[in-house]
Amino acid sequence: MTRIVCILGSVTPPGRMNRAMDGAIQRAASRGHDVELIDLANVTIEYADARPLADRADDSAAVVETISTADAVVLASPVYRASMTGALKNLLDLVPVEALLGKPVGIVAMGATQHHYLGVDHHLRDVMAWFGALVAPTSVYLASADFADGVLGEGPAGALDALFDTLSMLSDALTGRGELGPAPLAKPAVRPKAGA
Repeated sequence: MTRIVCILGSVTPPGRMNRAMDGAIQRAASRGHDVELIDLANVTIEYADARPLADRADDSAAVVETISTADAVVLASPVYRASMTGALKNLLDLVPVEALLGKPVGIVAMGATQHHYLGVDHHLRDVMAWFGALVAPTSVYLASADFADGVLGEGPAGALDALFDTLSMLSDALTGRGELGPAPLAKPAVRPKAGA
């Protein structure tokens, strides 16, 4: 059973994206996945600074531990200023490279219209490359038109289901295989000493 942690990067009151992710999580659980939602509106993550996680009096250490022990991660963010939310970026600033290194990661973004569909995707793929995460080839973008009376339509819901299943397949395929490719820039490879 694949353990998937979904991070909802919005700190506003629950809305359409929250309902869409809740539905996707319930459907994923019905297909045998172990899925947990961390809604950043319901946890306290202080500003990322130089303090170690153990020295923080907030939920940072617990959230980072949950991400670290997951088999795969979904990062879901509304489009904010043509990118991800500051709350999600702040959390990612606290996550150590090893927590996401070689881990399957899916991206879900939501905006008012289709015009911003690559904003979050582009920025999160760059950040995930820094971690050396294995990002699913296709992300899911939700727009206001995908909802009717606050309920996500069948097509976009199917896209979310496919993303969760893809992450499970990637996780299964990677089990026991070690790290992929060269180390990411955030974790330079240890080079042998000259003459060794």
